Amino acid sequence: MNQQDKIQIEQLMREKRFDDALVALASIFETQTSSVDAFYYSAVCLRYLSRFDEALEQLKALRKIAPSYGRGLQEEGHIHRAKGNLKQALHLYTRATHANPSLQGSWRGQIEILLKQNREAEALRLKPHLERVLKMPPPLIAAMDHIAQGKLSNAEDLCRDFLKQRPHHVEAMRLLAEVGMKLNILHDAEFLLESALKLEPENDLLRVDFIEALRKRQKIEAAHAEVLTLYKDNPDNVHFESLYAVLCMQMGDYDKALELFDSVLAKIPGDPVTLTSKGHALKTRGNTPEAIASYKKATQSSLAYGEAWHSLANLKTVKFNDDDIGKMLAQLEGDDLKFMDRVYINFSLGKAFEDAEKFDQAFSHYAAGNKAKKAQSRYSAEQMTDEFNQQKQVFSPEFISAAKDSGHSAADPIFVVGLPRAGSTLLEQILSSHSQVDGTLELPNVLSLVNELRRGGNMTGDNLYPSILETLDNSKYREFGETYIADTQVHRQSAPFFIDKMPNNFRHIGLIKLMLPNAKIIDARRHPLGCCFSGYKQLFAEGQAFSYDLADAGTYFRDYESLMDFWQGAFPEQILHVQYEDVVNDFETQVRRILNYCGLPFEEACLSFYKTERAVRTPSSEQVRQPIYRGGIDQWRNFEAYLDPLKEALGPVLDRYPS
Repeated sequence: MNQQDKIQIEQLMREKRFDDALVALASIFETQTSSVDAFYYSAVCLRYLSRFDEALEQLKALRKIAPSYGRGLQEEGHIHRAKGNLKQALHLYTRATHANPSLQGSWRGQIEILLKQNREAEALRLKPHLERVLKMPPPLIAAMDHIAQGKLSNAEDLCRDFLKQRPHHVEAMRLLAEVGMKLNILHDAEFLLESALKLEPENDLLRVDFIEALRKRQKIEAAHAEVLTLYKDNPDNVHFESLYAVLCMQMGDYDKALELFDSVLAKIPGDPVTLTSKGHALKTRGNTPEAIASYKKATQSSLAYGEAWHSLANLKTVKFNDDDIGKMLAQLEGDDLKFMDRVYINFSLGKAFEDAEKFDQAFSHYAAGNKAKKAQSRYSAEQMTDEFNQQKQVFSPEFISAAKDSGHSAADPIFVVGLPRAGSTLLEQILSSHSQVDGTLELPNVLSLVNELRRGGNMTGDNLYPSILETLDNSKYREFGETYIADTQVHRQSAPFFIDKMPNNFRHIGLIKLMLPNAKIIDARRHPLGCCFSGYKQLFAEGQAFSYDLADAGTYFRDYESLMDFWQGAFPEQILHVQYEDVVNDFETQVRRILNYCGLPFEEACLSFYKTERAVRTPSSEQVRQPIYRGGIDQWRNFEAYLDPLKEALGPVLDRYPS
């Protein structure tokens, strides 16, 4: 729906010419069958005409294309309230404010319904949220709305323009930081929030956002200190207590985290979110039976809480029974399931039917979950191919030679790169079993640096990376390397080497070698059909949007392999390629080869990596706590009938791998 159409429809609605607006909208639907705005405006008009059932049909169609559209949820709440369905209206208003906190009508609707139900204490807790929005200048309300709709460039422009007039406006700074957080421009977000807190140190909303920024930047100690203060200042706030528990877990203090989760559960018994978080802590620590029990309690408490079902599926060791499958299928049949809950349950059912060897049904659920995520994503395979090619253009022999040896001399990091589900967690577990190597996690430091370079000081706008590297003084690379070593120190123990296993770092090997020329790089690789399909059926939290479509996954693998070939040529004998199938089939030989490349003496502990008691935070956590896992190599063959789009996208790459 274009801007001219919107102006016309809104004018007709202001004039209360709802029938005329519906006629105009009908003509728009003839050419724009999936217009969010058209469905929304139609529902509003129908509500004003008291045609409630027709309005709900429009909103049902809207949900299918935009399940988290806050204004649509609000409108649905208005209709149910008009029909006297106060319970449903309250539920929808709550969902609407979660999706879009700028919606005054949904805050007011919740408060009014709660007061009518004599739930004064709950209403009182919501009043500050309404008052905050009511006091907010219109440009910032618009910015909040844009953020909720994913229109981040518009939101950034509004916030920056407002701050030019009122440079110390705390809410504008917070919203701009929120844009930065969503774009992974974490340095800017942290700076904005820290500056805002100096102006309003008692603003708890700011404090929570600041903690999240620190957490995302892997400044876990600082985040832990901040949340401890917040919790001590507000000991009765269960949200802050939960946040404190999460930070304790990330600090590795699982005993304290579990104590806090139990304290929260004593106050809100059966809370599925807390039960699931408790399960995560138990799983990471290796207490698998207790983790399973906590996840199951969460599903029993709320059948619709998809993350709990998916947490069970993600263990890879739990098999769902017919009763579990029936409950999950029943949830999918309803219209009220939240977007991510529907996604989680589809992926869980995919795992359930795969375990039952009902591969057609399994694939249909994997496909449904991925289709929903792809529709939400803005991933472009063509754009990603261009980005890979830009790396090849920038890192010419002349450029590499001119910047050679300008970085920080530290040889501490061992980067394990590649595609997800290619065996990187296994390699990390092998290496971290060595006495001279600290295991960490998927560190975001390189990607954060890239994001800062990408925008050249702005959060949105032109992508300046990697071409911006050609404009930098060589001293910058040493600075980048020193910052990386300093910022990652918090994750290390006392070993001379440590692992950074962020898979996506393969895209930035050129930058890594400039800023840390002595760093070791291991490329974890797997047969493309096994790797890509394993990624397709693994729901990733973020950063792997190519996995939502088989053709996109094939293109990405092809481009990845091409780029790795380029890096191997640009930095000869400096990158070790490790094939997952070789590790499985000739384990000790490959372990010795990896250790030799890293300059490490052989240690028997690396062969019994599964005995290591360190926390493992990836989806492969249960698999790497067992002796070498062979079960996943050929699982893709059960779904081969569906893999033609993947094979076609891979093209000649497949010829490089044994069938």
